[in-house]
Amino acid sequence: MALLQLMVHGELPSSEIGEILDEAHSSPPWEEVLVNRIKAMSVTEKSLVLEAVCQCLQEQNQRVLQEEASAIQEFLASLKLDLKQPLEKFYGLMLRESPSEDVVRKHLTGLLELSHKTASQREGIALAVGIAAATHMELAWAILEDVGCTKFLKSPHRNSASQERHANAHLHCRWLGSTSLLCYGQMAMQSRKQILPWVDNIASRMVYYYSCSCYVSAAAGGSVRRRHPVLAAAPRQLLTGRWPTVHGQDHTLKKSFLSAAVMLMKALKRESSTQGYKFTQTAELIHCLLSALQKEPDHLVTPYRQKIILVIAGLRTLFVPRLSSSLRPSLTPMVKSTILQTCFQKLYQLPPMEVLKSCCPALKSDPMVTAQPGASPSLGVLYQKAMQALNLLLQTFVSENKSMDEVCFLLQHTEPWLMSDRSHERRRAVHTIFLLLKCLVNYVKLTEEAKPSMLGHQLGLLMLLWRDSEEFTKSHARLCVCLLLQLLVQQKESLTEFMYLNKMKNFEERGHRESDAKFHYLVQAIDDHLTVAQHTQLILTLLRALSNHKHMDGDLASHLLLMVFEDHSIKPEQVAEILQGLFQELPAISFKSAQEKVLKAVRVLGTQHTQGTVEVLLTLCQPSERQVAPLWKALATNSQLGRKVMTLLYIKLKLRPPQLLIRLSEQAELMSMLALGTIYELLYIREYRAIVHWAFAGILLGLLTQLHYLYELGVVETILEPQEDILDMKPLGPCSMCVEALKGLFWTTNYWEVFAYLKLLRGWELFGRAETYTEGVILLARAMAHCDCEVQAVLGQAVICLKSSEERDNIVAILIITEFLTSQELTLYMSRKIMNKFLTLGLHNPNQLVRALSLTGLSSVLMQPKKVRLLRTRMLGLVESFQKPETKDLLGLMEIVGDTLHRMGPQGIGACSLKLARHLRRLFENEQEEVRGGAILLFGEVIYSGGRKYQQALQGHAFQSLVPLLFHLADACPQVVMKTKSTFLRCAILLKWEFRKQLFSKLAWGRGLSAESDIFMCMMESNFSSCHQFLLQASPYLHSPHRNLKLTAMKFIGGILEDYFTNLCFYLKKGEMKLFQTQFEVLKQEQDSASRRFYRHFLQEVVELSRYVSQ
Repeated sequence: MALLQLMVHGELPSSEIGEILDEAHSSPPWEEVLVNRIKAMSVTEKSLVLEAVCQCLQEQNQRVLQEEASAIQEFLASLKLDLKQPLEKFYGLMLRESPSEDVVRKHLTGLLELSHKTASQREGIALAVGIAAATHMELAWAILEDVGCTKFLKSPHRNSASQERHANAHLHCRWLGSTSLLCYGQMAMQSRKQILPWVDNIASRMVYYYSCSCYVSAAAGGSVRRRHPVLAAAPRQLLTGRWPTVHGQDHTLKKSFLSAAVMLMKALKRESSTQGYKFTQTAELIHCLLSALQKEPDHLVTPYRQKIILVIAGLRTLFVPRLSSSLRPSLTPMVKSTILQTCFQKLYQLPPMEVLKSCCPALKSDPMVTAQPGASPSLGVLYQKAMQALNLLLQTFVSENKSMDEVCFLLQHTEPWLMSDRSHERRRAVHTIFLLLKCLVNYVKLTEEAKPSMLGHQLGLLMLLWRDSEEFTKSHARLCVCLLLQLLVQQKESLTEFMYLNKMKNFEERGHRESDAKFHYLVQAIDDHLTVAQHTQLILTLLRALSNHKHMDGDLASHLLLMVFEDHSIKPEQVAEILQGLFQELPAISFKSAQEKVLKAVRVLGTQHTQGTVEVLLTLCQPSERQVAPLWKALATNSQLGRKVMTLLYIKLKLRPPQLLIRLSEQAELMSMLALGTIYELLYIREYRAIVHWAFAGILLGLLTQLHYLYELGVVETILEPQEDILDMKPLGPCSMCVEALKGLFWTTNYWEVFAYLKLLRGWELFGRAETYTEGVILLARAMAHCDCEVQAVLGQAVICLKSSEERDNIVAILIITEFLTSQELTLYMSRKIMNKFLTLGLHNPNQLVRALSLTGLSSVLMQPKKVRLLRTRMLGLVESFQKPETKDLLGLMEIVGDTLHRMGPQGIGACSLKLARHLRRLFENEQEEVRGGAILLFGEVIYSGGRKYQQALQGHAFQSLVPLLFHLADACPQVVMKTKSTFLRCAILLKWEFRKQLFSKLAWGRGLSAESDIFMCMMESNFSSCHQFLLQASPYLHSPHRNLKLTAMKFIGGILEDYFTNLCFYLKKGEMKLFQTQFEVLKQEQDSASRRFYRHFLQEVVELSRYVSQ
């Protein structure tokens, strides 16, 4: 008999999943009446009814035509059973009230063998099984276990069935899995007071069926055989977090699992002792929910996003005690992170609403998730409910752990979205944060006074949105900052500050105008309420934003940084970490305006913490790396700050631990070494030129004593003068760097004459060895005294060093002081009485060299003026010795003259200088290399020894010696050439040539014809009206026995004839022309081919010149 139309189908009252935490309703009155009537039935009547219902369900399942519905209705009416509900529910009630386990086992087994194809079939079977399990839990559990082992995991062999049969088998397994999920949900939902002991078992089975159904779905025709797990055990994949991939079209499985999870939650909410019970399957259940959420499409079609998030939130809410913040058990941070990342991704990555409306498919109605069957939710409602669910989830996490640590943990998961390039993702993230913080400020009191440092990082991310392209985002970002600050104030329980911040927030809500004043107040409030660690993280976050490819972001970050720095909120302990972060980000800043503001901020930081800033910059990297140069430059933009920086570097340079306290491997890391390298680099930075000039004396004494210290440490280097004066790419050693810094100090401060004095005499090489170090210092001091180079300042520093307890300081000081005693201006800076006091102090120094030099200084002409007459008398005798033909030891004589000349110092030798200059000029052509070299060098000293009275006469001697000196630049002896260069330059300086510095460059580093041409041009252009005199001075060398001099004379004369012919015509006289012609005509008869060739080449010019001069 067909019983398909026996039932009048109805539905249980449906409820939104958003109400999953509401208390479950009690049984309706009609159910109690129906149950009472079932209980009153006899065993025979119950058996008949069960058989009738079973037959009806089987026929309904087989789609038999409904022809005898009236007969079954009459049969049930005779038993006073007037059904208005689904037949399956009645079936379940009958089995629940049956005392016979055999009867229950028979009917439940038969029920599970029915078709599971449609949703109504699966829901009906699950409803009946769940109701029956209310009194037969263990029996129903055993039957479901058996079904799972024998049918769910059983699959046909591929070689014995067609592809269609194989696909149908997998569909059946999936339907059966969905039914099993619904059965476990109904078992939990319909149970009475025995649910808690079964919760973990039911949850583990839900996890198991969901995951295994995923594998069956993904098998795509392959055989899946899996061992059934033990009771309350989840598959290994669930424990490790490696979840199976759900088939994209398995909507049934996802819906069933979600329905089962909802029913389990309702059952748990009904239990009063849930909060004291320890559950073990929560994390696995949540992971399955997340796997379902992860497979949601990239558009809104169903409310599954909202429902899944609400279920997760509900699961956490159930287990949170009202008076305690500890979970039973608590989720691990990794699981919570997975929840947050997945939820944020599936909501924030949705396209903007306007795009969703245009591209999304039609929304589907779902009986499970809509209030009315057939009704479709609107897109806007779906989105709003999903975001509300997310907000509820975040609030749930905070309710578990009411501390700022938890708030920061949640906020840090929004970081990728706050930094997103898509405006709608940033907007959604900021809105989520705003709603969470607003709820916390208004309704939650954080119980634990935690101070997480990462709060500063999150504040920084929000601050970087203060100039966002969307008005909503930037205004709410500022509101979020205000709310976070209010939370901090709430922890401190400061009512006044809370009210102030609340006013700021209200002002921000009323008006969204952007202004620097508003930024300033917020920044000031942030600085006042953050800990040092939080404040540091805030600054580091702003620093990392400087390299953003968007100009607006980088500019805002630099602007905020400058405001923070100017607020004087940086503590000394923050300086190191801040500068290290800035150093890393500085090369990546691509916008000039941002870079300028950052460097201005560095200057502000340096002003506030000068010593800390200098110490950190010294340790950031090797001073030679260009990356650190902008930071040093920034400190020099303020002259007062720059002077403090240079002073600190000088102090660091003086930090020299004794040799016994340091190891060889630690030498390069000494603070004095780092300071040395930095000073060397700063010498060549334009911004430090004036500062270096101001600190010249201190730097000079510091470098000299540092080099002495290096020799004390045993640092051995080979310091060679590069031939082209170009340093190779290898890094300089400490000694080489110190010597190069000494050179750079004089060159960059435009005391190039001192530099040239040592360069042309190879004096810098004396600093390259410990044995000749003192000679180098003496020569340097002598050059400084001669050129009056910072004598007063250096003398003052030397006096200080003479008082020092360090031996090296005393040595350097006395070497400088004794040489400065020959300076013409020394008495203007220090009286003889004071100088005598300091030199006397040196007599008691433990160092022998210091004592000897102090005695030498006390016996100097400056300290003993009566010696002047004696020395001048002696000098007259020495000069007369040059006229005696029997004089053989000219070298010894010149050495004595030079020493006496040096001792005379500023007093000079008067008229003797003119005679001596004349005698020395004659020795320029001496056959002995040592003699002519010594004469040339001594001549350079003599021309400066006559005093002001004889200066003009000595200039005449210097002028007359120009051509001979020029020719001796080509001397065969290198030592003569070296001394000639020095004297030639000193003549040019005395004669005040216009291009003296350029001349030195050519003399020092010039090579080949180009250098010769430049020197010739410099000489001629500086003496334009004297070219005829040069011609006459050069003509005798046309007959010189020295080939080099002869060839040089030819080049020189040829150059004058070619380039200055007109000038010669104007200035040359007839007598002078005849003399020149006589010497020129001799070349015609020379055996030397070069001479004859020169004669033929310039004969026409000489004849023409003679004709013009004779007119």
